[in-house]
Amino acid sequence: MANTTYILDARSGLILEGGGMRGIFTCGVLDALMDRGVRFPYTVGVSAGACNGLSYMSRQRGRAKYSNIDLLEKYRYIGFKHLILKGNIMDFDLLFNKFPNEIIPYDYAAYAESDERFEMVTTSCRTGQACYYDEKRDPKRIIDIVKASSSLPFVSPISYVDGEPMLDGGIADSIPLLRARAEGFDNNLVVLTRNRGYRKSAGNVFVPPLFYCRYPRLREAIKRRNALYNEQISYVEEQEEAGLLTVIRPEHPIEVDRMERDTRKLLRLYDEGYALASALNII
Repeated sequence: MANTTYILDARSGLILEGGGMRGIFTCGVLDALMDRGVRFPYTVGVSAGACNGLSYMSRQRGRAKYSNIDLLEKYRYIGFKHLILKGNIMDFDLLFNKFPNEIIPYDYAAYAESDERFEMVTTSCRTGQACYYDEKRDPKRIIDIVKASSSLPFVSPISYVDGEPMLDGGIADSIPLLRARAEGFDNNLVVLTRNRGYRKSAGNVFVPPLFYCRYPRLREAIKRRNALYNEQISYVEEQEEAGLLTVIRPEHPIEVDRMERDTRKLLRLYDEGYALASALNII
């Protein structure tokens, strides 16, 4: 970390990148923050960052780790068998129904009573633009939003929020630093799930002709996704070097894939996130 001290104040924002199973790094960071009693006035999460951020908001320390490691090993909820059988590379019924309601219940009451703001990012299929939601009271709508934020293009079906078609928030805004600043939070801690210097492949993402024919703006957003991500990460690095924000990111080479199922690799990445967040001097 370039900055080893972070001053928490009323302008502080916590920004959680996605990245599929690489989000286990974020679980470690968030558990360390909870162990230290650190709360942010504003948090914004994308995709896996939204999922893990919900457990942070409800103060359920260890819940996200348990979901991503222990329950993955037990239920094997990621894989192409789910894509073939259910049209989704992840078992969404298990993840967004049985997990929060039965297996590892989500504390909706604690979340509703929290003073802090939490936004989850989705991408509108109609506009190709990012949408930001901060629902706290309606459990069904909370799940609709986080499910939409996590619905990966091509390998997950379109989700709906308030009847509007949505997909993964990372398509339109992978690292919502500008959103945090627009909301008045300009003292930000950014949690990334890739090593410093990482960039996506240059050039447009190929979108097969049969995908999303009804949503031309979504198709364009997906095509530009790599370029937008690279622009955002470059901006984050520039701001970090200028001392205008603090970043926690993996420092060891990433071994974890977006759809990783090796729980030993996941645990190592979790431990690294926990250690780095514990080492950050927060005052």
